[in-house]
Amino acid sequence: MNDRGSGYLLSRGYSYYIFVLLFLLYLFDYVDRLVVVSLFPFIKAEWGLTDTQLGMLVSAVYWSILIFSFPVSMLVDRWSRKKSIGLMALLWSVATALCALTRNFSQLFAARTAIGIGEAGYAPGGTAMISAIFPEEKRGRILGLWNASIPLGSAIGIILGGVIAENLGWRHAFGIVALPGMLIAILFFWVRDYRTVELVQRVDAGKADRITMSRADIVRQFTQARSLICNNLGFASNVFVTTALLSWLPTYFHRIEGIAMGRASMKGGAIMFMAIIGAPLGGFLADKWYEKRKSARLLFPALSSFITSCILLVAFLLLDGTAQYVSLLLAGIAAVAFVPAGVAVTQDVVHPGLRAMSLSTCVIVQHILGSSLGPIFVGMLSDAYDIKAAITFLPLFTLLAGFFFLIGSRYYERDIGRVERIELTVEE
Repeated sequence: MNDRGSGYLLSRGYSYYIFVLLFLLYLFDYVDRLVVVSLFPFIKAEWGLTDTQLGMLVSAVYWSILIFSFPVSMLVDRWSRKKSIGLMALLWSVATALCALTRNFSQLFAARTAIGIGEAGYAPGGTAMISAIFPEEKRGRILGLWNASIPLGSAIGIILGGVIAENLGWRHAFGIVALPGMLIAILFFWVRDYRTVELVQRVDAGKADRITMSRADIVRQFTQARSLICNNLGFASNVFVTTALLSWLPTYFHRIEGIAMGRASMKGGAIMFMAIIGAPLGGFLADKWYEKRKSARLLFPALSSFITSCILLVAFLLLDGTAQYVSLLLAGIAAVAFVPAGVAVTQDVVHPGLRAMSLSTCVIVQHILGSSLGPIFVGMLSDAYDIKAAITFLPLFTLLAGFFFLIGSRYYERDIGRVERIELTVEE
């Protein structure tokens, strides 16, 4: 199965088969995660909730992810990628189905929290598998294609939620979207995995002898790489914005333009769907720049973040109607262009046996400082003022992200030069 001449751990065809399953699981991860946002008006009307409570239904998933992400990623790195991923996908799919049976806010909040437990280690596990089975020089573009499943799944979830809720009721939306993830999760238990990587490192730069890494050595992998720290903070600032937009754009159009929620969901979903262009394009451009300049892994996210900030500021402050919507479609492309390179950094600058934990660290940071706060931030400002005023603050956070990435680019080449080079092997 090993096609080493091409740089693939497995054969090219089998690597892409695994990629397709990972892509579909990530897609339904986000369908299940974000279907709730187009159900806001229906749940609000039935239970009399505030906008802050509605935002909490999104944030609940991210709070759960940030709590469980690191321990689950340890299981991924030290046990089995395929088994961990399969079990997690089954858990989040079942939890999504249970949302259909809830009868009050507390029950729905609890079920949404359970979704987050299942999704906690999926991104770290999937990223580690992709980083292992594809050549390093293609890492950015492959991760870009994989992360295109995020906007696609988000858009599908938002659109399906609105359509199903209007025709069948909001509870049916949860039950219907839960089924595909269960089926794909079962298939994943039978894919081939790579052997768990032994945690060893060089005694010093001048010797080939290796010793087992201590806990302090492992911690230093995540605390001494300045490029990784800046990358994670930049990631969090951008995710603050993208999660807030995913959560509130349908409601924004519903209230500002006075259109039905089904149509508003389609408009909001279409903007985030544009990221299916932005993620692969960002990975491709970052890899091309990386061939000429290694620090491009972080320079490109800095540039794309600055561009996103400018587009959003113009759209929300100066434009309305069709012109605003066209600008927001462009923002949908630019807003996720940073993701492939940013994810690649989490894999580039750490020991190969700690890749899932590295992305998990990034996930924890981005959820604590980003996705868990973004929906509530907009919800609280909307309660205090209005949805337009609340959403206009978001470009400031993409601007901040650009500065974090720019600072991190100064340290990337030094950090990558310290990484252990260990050959991976496939399980028999």
